[in-house]
Amino acid sequence: MLIKNITRVGENHPSDMQIVDGRIARIGHDLAVQDDQVIDGTGLTAAPGFIDVHVHFREPGFTRKETIKTGSQAAAHGGYTTVVAMPNLDPVPDNINDLKQLLDKNRTDGVVHIEQFAPMTKALTTTDLVDFTALKQLGALGFSNDGKGVQDAQTMLQAMQDAAKVNAPIAAHIEDESLVNHGVINAGPTATKLGLPGISNESESSQLARDLQLAASTGVHYHACHISTRQSVELIRHAKAAGVNVTAEVSPHHLLLDDSMILRDDPMFKMNPPLRSPEDRNALIIGLLDGTLDMIATDHAPHTQAEKSGSMATAAFGIVGLETAFSLLHTHLVVPGIMPLTTLIDKMSGNPARAFHLNAGELSVGQVADITLLDLNKQTTIDPTTWYSKGTNSPFIGQTVTGMVHTTIVAGHIAYQTED
Repeated sequence: MLIKNITRVGENHPSDMQIVDGRIARIGHDLAVQDDQVIDGTGLTAAPGFIDVHVHFREPGFTRKETIKTGSQAAAHGGYTTVVAMPNLDPVPDNINDLKQLLDKNRTDGVVHIEQFAPMTKALTTTDLVDFTALKQLGALGFSNDGKGVQDAQTMLQAMQDAAKVNAPIAAHIEDESLVNHGVINAGPTATKLGLPGISNESESSQLARDLQLAASTGVHYHACHISTRQSVELIRHAKAAGVNVTAEVSPHHLLLDDSMILRDDPMFKMNPPLRSPEDRNALIIGLLDGTLDMIATDHAPHTQAEKSGSMATAAFGIVGLETAFSLLHTHLVVPGIMPLTTLIDKMSGNPARAFHLNAGELSVGQVADITLLDLNKQTTIDPTTWYSKGTNSPFIGQTVTGMVHTTIVAGHIAYQTED
């Protein structure tokens, strides 16, 4: 494959890029070669393929919501070439046989690279730890009980110790259930106005404080999932300054939405953690810009229409994000000058690759050809009829955005290309 006249992120002048055997073979000007496939990159920008370290593909057990095939197609549509899938499935892949079947299915059905987290404990909700050594050797990238915060401190400590022994990260869903109090929305004026039970900031930050202390004592790579509060940003900032081996992600919806934007009881705005206050959202943006928050991850969580209908009091938590993340972030952060494009791309590709030691995140000779071609000036309307995901649960539907994914190349093969 030869990509002609493409401008790489961070550069001002176009060049050509040749791909051979799934890797970038040459980058230069006026490359004259005979290639099977030529892509005209005039007017497009090349970025290293996006990496999402937090997705839910729902298979096995919940294929009415999503499958590995539809989820990975959605990822490619959104410019992602690597994703890391969570293990809150049925059966939970907490043993060698179930994890092997899942890893095999990821390889056969996925159109992008799919890495897999294994659970920390049996069935996600017990205090019985999995065999960290066996599951890591089989191919688990790391360990997470995502969807369920680990309530017992001793269990979390032992899980961190076991993960550290096999040099694997712990990715934590941070939620003290005793402080959630059956809440469905952020505790504050909007919850009061709508008459809905609220979830306090402390339900996240208090457990995060516990985990950071345990991470400091064990030396494990502790990854904080979907940070949502200003208190959590400050805790991570202090932990990093103290030398704790911590990385953190923030989701697009927590960067772009807050609870002041919820004008009625609309289940499309129900996610966990909830949309917080404008002050929290501002702290997240600052934390992303100053490096406290390392990366952006969508927490792509598809549900059926029935599960996301009715009231926030009864609807499921969750929002889809793989197919809208780049366009929304580019529109609301890059276009108005809040964040340079190079920073956004690093938060969506380079940083997650480095944090999780993935062979990705760069556009250089010899690297695997995971490439996302972007049309930064194209205006589109967010329309779920164009999506590959089974889920359409998003409050962003109908928004006009600037910037879109034109082509996604995974290991030298086109996984998605716009029809325009």
